[in-house]
Amino acid sequence: MNAKKINEYTYALHADITDAPYFEGIWTIPHGVTLNSYIVQGEKTAVIDLYREWETAPEQMNEQLASIGLSVQKIDYVILNHLEPDHTGFLQSFHKLNPSAEIISTAKGVALAQNFCKAGEGAYRCVKTGDTLDLGKGIVLKFVETPNVHWPETMMTYDEKAGVLFSCDAFGSYGATGDRIFDDEFTAEEHKFYERESLRYYANIVASFSSFVKAAITKLDGVAVNVIAPSHGLVWRKNPSEIISRYVKYAGYNTGGKMENKICIIYGSMYGNTKKGVDAVVEGITGRAKELAAAGKIAPRVVTLEIPATDISVVLEEAYESAGIVMAMPTYEYKMFPPAAYMLNLFTRKHFTGKKALRIGSWGWVGGAKKEYDEAVQPLKWDEIESFEWQGVPSVQDEEELKRRGAALADAVAAL
Repeated sequence: MNAKKINEYTYALHADITDAPYFEGIWTIPHGVTLNSYIVQGEKTAVIDLYREWETAPEQMNEQLASIGLSVQKIDYVILNHLEPDHTGFLQSFHKLNPSAEIISTAKGVALAQNFCKAGEGAYRCVKTGDTLDLGKGIVLKFVETPNVHWPETMMTYDEKAGVLFSCDAFGSYGATGDRIFDDEFTAEEHKFYERESLRYYANIVASFSSFVKAAITKLDGVAVNVIAPSHGLVWRKNPSEIISRYVKYAGYNTGGKMENKICIIYGSMYGNTKKGVDAVVEGITGRAKELAAAGKIAPRVVTLEIPATDISVVLEEAYESAGIVMAMPTYEYKMFPPAAYMLNLFTRKHFTGKKALRIGSWGWVGGAKKEYDEAVQPLKWDEIESFEWQGVPSVQDEEELKRRGAALADAVAAL
């Protein structure tokens, strides 16, 4: 594969990772992920962000370097926007091959290169917002600090001449892309797939830092961005505003912005009793949705996910954008069903705040899940419809009450 030309002096180096089961050791990537690095050539040559020695990434990158007449030894600057290992795992090897290349990052980034990546002795340059690097031939790279998107050392690099923003993890996505990389090379149907993969990526990796994402995007006000070149996913050369608007929307989901008119039902059921309660809640939601639609109102849609059968990355994706949520779990050894407790722990870590919520569940010889649930959701500031529990198999009366509560949740979400 050849390097992908962005303009007459900028190229994308692109590796598809397709066999690895997890990203960050936890999030499944059944459709793969890309690793993108960038070459900018003036009188001097810079590489922006690296990659890790993951699958055949070094071989893919070296082949693409050779396609434009370059090698690691011919690079003058290594610009590191972000020091997470998927972007710096090759740094030690690179440094041994080219010890004279100057490594450029924020002060915190340089410290990580030395102490976390163990890149060794060499030339390092700390930069801050507004600092520039002149590559010659009128090509000037400008640095903008964007801390906590999503590590504290992160920055973006901007090519003032061509309006190319090298954003590293910001504006990224899951999903391998094959021999294509630019947004205008994909069909509308394919874009729907990558849109969901960008949401899943955001919910898994970036959601904890939405306030910082919003602050970073504000720094782009008035900046002519013609191309967005992230380190994962598509390179946006035709419609860069699309991925920016997506990230604005995603960042709003847990910072007071509008969530989707959707109810995500997450349930675990040991012997089917809680599932019967879920069915009643769904009947209540869908029944009220029909009434709302008939009255000319926008009715919430419903997605139902069983845990632990549904992959956690997908649960996060679906729940993150949803204005309404149902947590359904039985009592298990005096506490919540463990997969449900785990999901709530992740929701708290990722700040899935401000939702309309309902918790239901069955219990066997004794309850207890409600107490643990109430404690677990306090940081989330959910607007709760009163929990409902029952012993064993739900009675007819239980099912009728569950339908009413489902309808009440539909009303609450539709009113947003």
